Amino acid sequence: MKTKILILTVLFFGVFSMTKAQTASEILDKADNVITTSDDITQNVEITLIDKNKNQQTRTAVLMQKGEDKRLFEFTSPSSYEGVSFLSLPDDVMYLYMPSYGKERRIASSVKNQKFAGTDMSYDDMAAKSYNDNYTPTIKSSDATSWVLELIPKTAGEYSKVLLTIRKIDYIPLKAEFFDKANNKIKVSEFEFAKQGNFWYVKTLTVKDLKTNHTTIMKSSDVKFNQGLSDDIFTVRNLTM
Repeated sequence: MKTKILILTVLFFGVFSMTKAQTASEILDKADNVITTSDDITQNVEITLIDKNKNQQTRTAVLMQKGEDKRLFEFTSPSSYEGVSFLSLPDDVMYLYMPSYGKERRIASSVKNQKFAGTDMSYDDMAAKSYNDNYTPTIKSSDATSWVLELIPKTAGEYSKVLLTIRKIDYIPLKAEFFDKANNKIKVSEFEFAKQGNFWYVKTLTVKDLKTNHTTIMKSSDVKFNQGLSDDIFTVRNLTM
């Protein structure tokens, strides 16, 4: 009898473990869902730039996003950057507006890997994109608290791969490690999430360029969800008004 009970127990927990197993794509999809649970979000952003000699510059901006693929980022200070804006739209369409030129410029695919306004994020990094739509994931490793997914871009771009660490308890992304085409790690992003009501958001994003030893820290405040943002906000016409 004890042997039968033991066998049944092993079978039960074996089946239970199999039903709980998740594919890399399912894990990544849940991480995407954590990030974009609200219909829209607005927030103020403080950007601190730190060079290799520990010299610092501070800027401020407003960020608005609707759904997974519409994002507007606009600097509000200092005066030399005020009004400089970045618009990200579906189908990998991006625009940059600089008040000194008085008109928008569409970002060509060939320059999307260039740094945005002196930060450690490229134009591609700044765009609103879901992980699962843009990467093919596999589970690289796993421990009691997190998964590490290896993400391979579906289309050729700045990175050959990204290693994304995701917390198991709530699917929160913790860290992203970026590799160039020679498989050298060139950049690391670390995420600190906070929860407001039912929604998660990135409270602090720290990005370090390993080649230049330059760091960008972005801190969010005055975060608001589901404000009913109009599609008209995310247009080239609004960008230049």
